Amino acid sequence: MRLLIIGGSDAGISAALRARELRRDLEVAVILADSYPNYSICGLPFYLSGETDNWRDLAHRTDFDGIELLCKRSAQSFDPNAKVVTTRSTEGRAENFKYDRLIVATGAKPILPDIPGIDHVFPLHSMTNSFRIHEEIASKGVHRAAIVGAGYIGVEMADALTHRKLQVQLIGRSKSVLPSVDPEIGEQIREHLEEHGVCVRTEVEIDRITKQGEREFVLEGASGFQTTAELIVWASGVVPASDLAKSAGIETGIRDACKVNQRMETNLPNVYAAGDCVETWHRILQRYSYLPLGTTAHKQGRVAGENAAGGEVEFAGSVGTQVVKVFDLAIARTGLLDREAESGGCSPLTAMTEAYDHKPYYPGAEKLRIRVTGDLRSGLLLGAQIAGHWKADVAKRIDVFATALFHRMKVDEINSLDLSYTPPLGSPWDAVQTASQNWSAMQRQESEVRKR
Repeated sequence: MRLLIIGGSDAGISAALRARELRRDLEVAVILADSYPNYSICGLPFYLSGETDNWRDLAHRTDFDGIELLCKRSAQSFDPNAKVVTTRSTEGRAENFKYDRLIVATGAKPILPDIPGIDHVFPLHSMTNSFRIHEEIASKGVHRAAIVGAGYIGVEMADALTHRKLQVQLIGRSKSVLPSVDPEIGEQIREHLEEHGVCVRTEVEIDRITKQGEREFVLEGASGFQTTAELIVWASGVVPASDLAKSAGIETGIRDACKVNQRMETNLPNVYAAGDCVETWHRILQRYSYLPLGTTAHKQGRVAGENAAGGEVEFAGSVGTQVVKVFDLAIARTGLLDREAESGGCSPLTAMTEAYDHKPYYPGAEKLRIRVTGDLRSGLLLGAQIAGHWKADVAKRIDVFATALFHRMKVDEINSLDLSYTPPLGSPWDAVQTASQNWSAMQRQESEVRKR
């Protein structure tokens, strides 16, 4: 049996590896448009900052025993009846590849608005993109950069280019930085960026870019906004790369992402899809959403690969766990924000707590800001957010909340978890438990008020 996979990033390679692991008799081939299979797109800001010297170190894995890599070929179409994928090489040569089962893992593509001068910007979504930015900085002596988009990639690139000694402006159209967390934490991020010399502009939407002279670009927005830069990095989000799938008859849904079931099957026989091009089953909301995350893509790809090889597994769903490092600050979230919980029919209550990451009498204690969201009626945990020093185990603490969400625990049940403790690393009641206790106390108070 021949398994063909379109896309060689997180979902595609995970699918290929899992299929070969389960069935050594499978013929597995991966079609990818470039020559960089299995490279960490999430690691690009650290290559550009210089913290990761060699871009080759971004490879998750370079040994693909029994997996054929069809590099520098762009999939143009596929015929689900004839079971043939047509590709075009970088030299323009057309080729057809037969399959018995197919996995579409085409990922996402950057959102580039149709505005004058958009051809002057540098998106960051591939190895090729990163090489272009690196070359621009290294060869042209760039000193001033503007980053458009204040989400995860935007704040990471603000850190990265500041690390490279550039003057950096971060421009976002949302009211606060990193709109995927609450504004209170967004304001903390903004202050931290500004402390490190980043000029932050929010509630600005760029609608024109003009080149002035050899290396100067003017960015203009509504209400008379205007600024200049020598380099413009565009990081305003992504959309599913689903055009190929749609043209072959795969049904799409939210934001035009491919519709799949939890087995990662599409509506076409013997065709699966996974990663940033598909809808994601949300474990809390119990419905599909669009959550383009590398961790999710790996899991979905593994499920698709196993089922394509004859397995019977389901993707358990995502709770949207994310973490980002910005200079010395780590920011993490999992589950739902208030507004997301309300739209999902919940009755959310959020409590903010400040707690030390370990006993204050041991040197180096750092304060964590933790926001816990639970359902006022049922007491179920709905989400959590944490901000604090990146060495204060922010990521591992958000994972405690993520695990509790996965198992549909109540906020109060977090207190029963047997978490580790030693004074240099924690407290008898860990910070996540202190925050959970604070939420439970607020829930009782709010319930009493409503009874009156």
